[in-house]
Amino acid sequence: MKFAGIITEYDPFHNGHAAQLQMLRDRGAETIAVCMSSGAVQRGGIPLFPESVRVRAALLGGADLVVSLPAPYVNTGAEAFGAAGVALLTALGCDTLAFGAEDPDAAHLMRAAELLGKPDLSARLRRHLGEGMTFAAARARAAEELEPGLGDLLSRPNNILGIEYCKAILAQHSAMQPLALPRLGAGHGSDETGRSGQMRLASASLLRTLIRKGGPDALAPYVPEPALQLYRQAVEQGLEADPGRFSVALLALLRVGDPARFARIRGVSEGLENRLTAAVWSASDAESLYASLKTKRYPHARLRRLALDAALGVEAEKLPALPPYLHILGARREAMPLLRNASLPVSTSLAKLEAQLPQAEYLIRLHNSFADFSALCREQTQPMGLAYTTKPVVL
Repeated sequence: MKFAGIITEYDPFHNGHAAQLQMLRDRGAETIAVCMSSGAVQRGGIPLFPESVRVRAALLGGADLVVSLPAPYVNTGAEAFGAAGVALLTALGCDTLAFGAEDPDAAHLMRAAELLGKPDLSARLRRHLGEGMTFAAARARAAEELEPGLGDLLSRPNNILGIEYCKAILAQHSAMQPLALPRLGAGHGSDETGRSGQMRLASASLLRTLIRKGGPDALAPYVPEPALQLYRQAVEQGLEADPGRFSVALLALLRVGDPARFARIRGVSEGLENRLTAAVWSASDAESLYASLKTKRYPHARLRRLALDAALGVEAEKLPALPPYLHILGARREAMPLLRNASLPVSTSLAKLEAQLPQAEYLIRLHNSFADFSALCREQTQPMGLAYTTKPVVL
């Protein structure tokens, strides 16, 4: 392993992330590239801090390169999210894809990925979906029926994402090798804290709660000092996400839009456009909107992503299946020469990529719409066009 890649959000960057980067160094990684969600986060919202803050935290925390995972591929399910990240890191030239997992056995996860592509599983999956189960539950049940033990593997969030990465490696015939690392500390989404030696650990979701209740100093035990300083500065500058502004912006876009277009939005099926129209009519904030949309069939995260897609008008058939370019958000100077070996067009300027790739215009404009939406939902409203004008972080 010389050139390792990680697909991540760093929302926010914390001690567990720093430990993961150190694990890669200890295993011989000479260069580490991070494919980081940009303009949105996978739970169907905006990141706690803008890209410029998160990119600098990643570089100060041990990464060498940071490439954008464009927002339309972030605000989607694990399969498309993972496929986009794998494609970008493969194009960058990474030889290893590292990720945290509850079951840090890459061979086991790759076996599960192979099984998920088999016709026998597809038939069982359709049957369980017909019984009204969620997709995740139906897939876990089908996998368990084919190979006992895989159902439990597919019930844990980091395992699920790791398996999607393995699926993408197989489907894209990527030369990257998967490296599953043990996930340290509390589980994904947990409100508990933990330790690894002298290092204190907490999930990103808990840290987002802590900073909203107690300010950036509440993060002090759980994030590296350079990141903490960045977060303090970001809060002082009004760059923290504002949930109230997010609610107003989301509902405003949904209310003024033509409900007829909801049927064309990515992920809409089985009458979801009608549920969305009815929910928008009476919702007073984002949470009440999601509550009105809720059904046993669809997980909360999917409905959050659906609402954001509908607000910004994301139509799946207009998007390239995979990102067709590498947009560099930040780098250490000594890592820049590696960009010459990339197999996709690469630039630190989104405007240059748009001029170079007419076929990517819809994707780039849509990504900028996500970024503009995010800029509107900060404690202090940020200017439009930041996706085009923000300069890369170079250390």
